[in-house]
Amino acid sequence: MREVTIAIDAMGGDHGPHVTVRAALAVLDRFEGVNIILVGLEDVLLTELQACKAATGTRLRIHHASEVVSMDDPLTVALRGKKDSSMRVTAELVKRGEADAGVSAGNTGALMAVSRFVLKTLPGIDRPAIATTLPSHGGRTYVLDLGANVDCTADHLLQFGIMGSSLAAVAEHKDRPSVGLLNIGEEAIKGNDIVKQAGEMLRDSGLNFRGNIEGDDIYKGTVDVVVCDGFVGNVALKASEGVAKLIAEELRSQFNRNPFTRLAGLIALPVIRAFKRKMDPRAYNGATLLGLNGIIIKSHGSADVFGFQQAILRAVEEVRGGLLRRIADQVREHHGRHNTIGDAA
Repeated sequence: MREVTIAIDAMGGDHGPHVTVRAALAVLDRFEGVNIILVGLEDVLLTELQACKAATGTRLRIHHASEVVSMDDPLTVALRGKKDSSMRVTAELVKRGEADAGVSAGNTGALMAVSRFVLKTLPGIDRPAIATTLPSHGGRTYVLDLGANVDCTADHLLQFGIMGSSLAAVAEHKDRPSVGLLNIGEEAIKGNDIVKQAGEMLRDSGLNFRGNIEGDDIYKGTVDVVVCDGFVGNVALKASEGVAKLIAEELRSQFNRNPFTRLAGLIALPVIRAFKRKMDPRAYNGATLLGLNGIIIKSHGSADVFGFQQAILRAVEEVRGGLLRRIADQVREHHGRHNTIGDAA
């Protein structure tokens, strides 16, 4: 099994080193062939390691970065004002090949801007996209974009389909993951002009495109990959998170109404726990900034130790699966196919 080195922006997120360091140690303890570079204020990280009764070694080292990008820093500050931030240094370690991937729980906009500036995009990709997994009836559904690109052209949506297909192929070990275009109806005539044009391009792309899907198909598991622009994707994601919280709170409230409902809750406890495990957002933590010339994973800012571990493991999975190579190959294959068609015409 290939050894993988992950650079971690250890200062990012709501909890900083208290979570990131413990998550890194848990991954090192459980998984062979993974090395970690903790990036951040060296004295703070050493203090946290001492509190965990741990130390640096052959598989764990610290790379000092003198600055930290806060959650409310403007993009200009993150990009130009803090050139030695833990976030930027993490991306630079990936660029130099000292790390195979980077993970950060920091400000999403800042992470995308810094990573795009440092790493650039893969050939044939105009814009990076944010992709993550959501629970579905069949297992997991990959959705992109989730907010990086509010306004998209049809060609951007096509590129998202190519990148999402590559991601699902690596993570789910499928040769031809199915792809759907999020729309207001299944019929090809539905949607705005951009979505209709994107549908035509996806049908002609060589991907395993299943046509238009609707919002409920995300959770049905109708397709492996759901393509949409960042505005629609972000609204769908936040609405889903709100519904999940509502269901959890209502179940808790109803089971606590009186002694009889509490007894019913105890009887139903195994089912409730299984449902909670299936829907636990921590298990799906870690969004991929797809399209960059390097693997960067964005963890939720409020992630706990378990959640941040999942983000690290997502990075390991994508490195070992050869995600960047697969995207590059699919982009070349698509362009080659269409150049051939153009020459024949």
